[in-house]
Amino acid sequence: MEQITRADIAASKGGGVSMANAIIEEAGVRVADTRRRGRAAGVNPTGRFEPLTRHVFDDGWETLEDLPPFKTEVQVEKPRTIITKNSSPDISFDRSINPYRGCEHGCVYCFARPTHSYMGLSAGLDFESRLFAKPDAARLLEKELSKPGYQPRTIAIGTNTDPYQPVERKWRIMREVLEVLEAHRHPVGIVTKSALVTRDIDILGRMAEQGLAKVALSVTTLDRQLARTMEPRAATPPLRLEAIRKLSDAGIPTSVMIGPVIPGMTDSEIERILESAHAAGAREAGYIILRLPLEVSPIFKDWLLRHYPDRYRHVMSLIRSMRGGKDYDAEWGKRMKGTGPYAWQIGRRFEIAARRIGLNREKLSLRTDLFTAPAGAGEQLVLL
Repeated sequence: MEQITRADIAASKGGGVSMANAIIEEAGVRVADTRRRGRAAGVNPTGRFEPLTRHVFDDGWETLEDLPPFKTEVQVEKPRTIITKNSSPDISFDRSINPYRGCEHGCVYCFARPTHSYMGLSAGLDFESRLFAKPDAARLLEKELSKPGYQPRTIAIGTNTDPYQPVERKWRIMREVLEVLEAHRHPVGIVTKSALVTRDIDILGRMAEQGLAKVALSVTTLDRQLARTMEPRAATPPLRLEAIRKLSDAGIPTSVMIGPVIPGMTDSEIERILESAHAAGAREAGYIILRLPLEVSPIFKDWLLRHYPDRYRHVMSLIRSMRGGKDYDAEWGKRMKGTGPYAWQIGRRFEIAARRIGLNREKLSLRTDLFTAPAGAGEQLVLL
């Protein structure tokens, strides 16, 4: 967004954050507080593939106050397949499932926000409020598992949008997916910011007994006020730690993911997060440095200017010091951990703390040898 780019220049080169906020306010790109209550993003920029851009402004009729607040809407999506494959060299899985598109948790830093542009929607408030559910996910999964020659490897769930976001209470798509995976003894790894994962302890516990399941809770901060502004509809930090405890007590291997580490804001909490998670039962841990691809950068900058203007220049300076002077570097091997002295320092602090506490002593590998493929159409005919 051009206006936020101008504001960033003003804030970074001596104009001050007051001038930066004034530029954004004058441009009219921020959505009124009353319309976005309970959301993290303060803007709703037009998707990058759209031929026209839309701007809200008062045309003299004083109708802006009549605009309705953003409410969560869910549409049904009918994909042809449900398992997404990837060949990225810097991640540990080659397949994943996303039961939902968009995420009501609304984490302001979410790297998945730009995917909403493919739907003709905004990576801002639309990403948090205009969701897509895939109710056929379990049926499609069973169909894909039954394909001749399918080779089982751990399916990762929660790597793009959270499978346990609030709408899962109604749609229960994730539970249906787990039922299919359990029935066919297929390994699964889950990442979530939601305590709702404990609802499925019965299934996950049985799978864990066979070495087929593990769960990671993402904990970005222990500061409840910061978490409320940064990830407003995710579970509070204490609830996430309690979820780790419940899962661990049920015999389910658990880990903590500090994702992302935000330099100048949350990096001071690395040791405390690891200690708290270990005390709750986590035995593995990982971290990712803040990523600001495409539309995420202006959305995050606007959030930072609104909530923590006094930290703006420092935080953005540290981010760029780890990204070769840019807001983001998507190069393989660099995008997750960053580069430079500050990124190196964060990595060493994490490693030293994890070793001292007793995390990552062993890396759990899930079993694939128990997999039983669903009966294919041909096999069913044999029974007749």
